[in-house]
Amino acid sequence: MKKIRLILIEDNRLLREGISAMLKKEPDITVVASFDDSDFASEKLNDLKPNIVLIDLGLTNKESLELVKLIRDDHKEVKVIVMDLLPLQEDIMRFVEAGVSGFILKEATVQEFSDTIRSVAEGGKVLPPTMAGSLFSQIMDYGIKELGAKKVIQSVRMTNRESEIVKLIAEGMANKEIAFKLNLSIYTVKSHVHNILEKMALNTRVQIAIHANSVE
Repeated sequence: MKKIRLILIEDNRLLREGISAMLKKEPDITVVASFDDSDFASEKLNDLKPNIVLIDLGLTNKESLELVKLIRDDHKEVKVIVMDLLPLQEDIMRFVEAGVSGFILKEATVQEFSDTIRSVAEGGKVLPPTMAGSLFSQIMDYGIKELGAKKVIQSVRMTNRESEIVKLIAEGMANKEIAFKLNLSIYTVKSHVHNILEKMALNTRVQIAIHANSVE
């Protein structure tokens, strides 16, 4: 069995060690090295010869997009996968243009992580679900441009609880904080957020906050 050689670049030590330990259990994946972004230099690819470089989208000390461009310019045979919590479509487009072959959401399961790596190693492209724009989302985008966010959001029928959660998201609260404040389970909050995203034809919590604040 030919193993997939992988380098991990993640500035969060806990995540870096956890992801490395998780992937090392996969029989066909070898984590040849893991780096804090301040310790990584593209020259190391010459010696380590990875098939895949797995990079955190939000690195602290280096610009992730520029690092992707550097890797792809100097090592076209190396495929790059980006990790993030909920990447915006704008970020996805910029990274795809820079040569990224795949995206992994940090809340993905072990199976989803390894399947994405295998697919990219075999030459596939793996994009997150947020990349698939629907006709409804295009209509919503058009409506926001033509009518303004206030009228569009007012036209979306939300329950009182959903409206309450939208306001708390706009205030910058995370799901756990919302759950505590409203005395709900985290799973109930996640379900409400999913419904809100679907109703508003949005892709991320950030977009909910932006649209909610625009109607103030």
